[in-house]
Amino acid sequence: MTAAITSVFNDGIFAEQFERYRHDPASVDETWRQYFRIAESLFGQGATTPSSAPASGATYDVAFLRKVAAAATLQQAIRSYGHYAVQLDPLGTPPPGAEDLSPEYWGLTEADLQAIPGAALGDDRFATAADAIARKRQVYAGRVGWEVWHLEVDEERDWFMRAFRDGVLTRDLTPDEKKDTLRRLNQVDGLERFIGRAYQGYKRFSVEGTDTLIPMLDEVIRESGRSGAHEIVIGMAHRGRLNVLTNVMGKPFESLFAEFEGRHDHVDGNATGDVKYHMGFVGSRDVDGKEVTLRLAPNPSHLEVVNPVIEGMVRALQRVHGRLGERDELAVVPVAIHGDAAFPGEGVVAETLNISHLNAYRTGGTIHIIVNNQVGFTTDPIDARSTHYASDLAKGFEIPVFHVNADDAQACITAVRLACAYRATFRKDVLIELVGYRRHGHNEGDEPMFTQPLMYKAIRKQKTTAQIYGERLIAEGHVSAEEIDKMKANWRAHLEAEWEVGQAYKP
Repeated sequence: MTAAITSVFNDGIFAEQFERYRHDPASVDETWRQYFRIAESLFGQGATTPSSAPASGATYDVAFLRKVAAAATLQQAIRSYGHYAVQLDPLGTPPPGAEDLSPEYWGLTEADLQAIPGAALGDDRFATAADAIARKRQVYAGRVGWEVWHLEVDEERDWFMRAFRDGVLTRDLTPDEKKDTLRRLNQVDGLERFIGRAYQGYKRFSVEGTDTLIPMLDEVIRESGRSGAHEIVIGMAHRGRLNVLTNVMGKPFESLFAEFEGRHDHVDGNATGDVKYHMGFVGSRDVDGKEVTLRLAPNPSHLEVVNPVIEGMVRALQRVHGRLGERDELAVVPVAIHGDAAFPGEGVVAETLNISHLNAYRTGGTIHIIVNNQVGFTTDPIDARSTHYASDLAKGFEIPVFHVNADDAQACITAVRLACAYRATFRKDVLIELVGYRRHGHNEGDEPMFTQPLMYKAIRKQKTTAQIYGERLIAEGHVSAEEIDKMKANWRAHLEAEWEVGQAYKP
């Protein structure tokens, strides 16, 4: 933190603009007019500063006005840079922070903020600026890192402002939603553990460490279906694919287990064991009584190559669902799941983003999710990219970005709700960066301690996402430890029954 700044404003310019405003309000920019109007209203409301007279003879406490302006600037800094203060790493690496998030940087004290009415910051819900600033920290530097102020369209920024202000899209989950999320996380973790026991030594490219991806996809399906979607098309690489195929797409577990034993659907005997990580699937999900078709595009391996493929699939399907040859962009929603090293590292990502708004290629917005394991194969982020976030490429294409901690299930679902609403409203891309880790290294045959010893020392101590969320719900009184144990036991019994069926399964 640098030394406190006693005055961040040019007093000469301030005085000049104020003098011009006193003689002719129209002679200054609207921003200055708004500022001085607020000042007049403050002094007219019995604040602890001199009362205002008509503009021609008004006397103002200039030092107080300077502090009001500093508080307003602090508020905007929290909106813009609050994401740097969000705890994103489940493994405990502290956020970098930003020096301009502190009152002292702007020459303010807590007493100054307490003396300024909340109305001075344009928010009369709060008695003081201190209350208003605290609320801004809760929203912008709390549990989700929002990067939306780089958007150039005023309407979009205003939309986000209203969404954060009214809190409908960022509301807490209901008790039933919390229980459903916990149940889902236990299913995700239970499947990975079951495969690990039943097929020891096999590669599965586990989703463990970013388990919340599955309930996030559930929420994408629900929210998109409620907004008019008939189909969801998903593109992804191998990490977490087995869990997506079964727990999201509905692929039979016995079919998956048979593949681990070398019996594949629609594949000749020369296929390698890797094929199960690249196969596609078509399933469906009921959303409020409406069937939503789910398509997972096959990906023959190379990570991001599937991105333009799903965009082409979606565009064609939108025409199928449209009337008289017109495309229905709400009817089919593309979801692209990326890796944190591949997103900035593979050119096909930028190429696909570049055509996202072109009339000949647009699909009405893609929901992007970066599954950030904080390591690319065996490369640390500091050696893999020149940007702070893996998602920074997206900002050049006017895409709002939300950063979430993969072990904060509720924050992840909040981010999805806002992403789906934004896509449905503006028909544009939106991106969620899901920050987690890989519990077993690049694949289950690796020994990650060789290349990331400090990270994996922390990972071996880290509770699972399901454990963390279960303890949270126990503390909140929504569920008991016994209920969680029963939840896990029932799911384990279900998988064991599916495995027994799988022994006789023939493609």
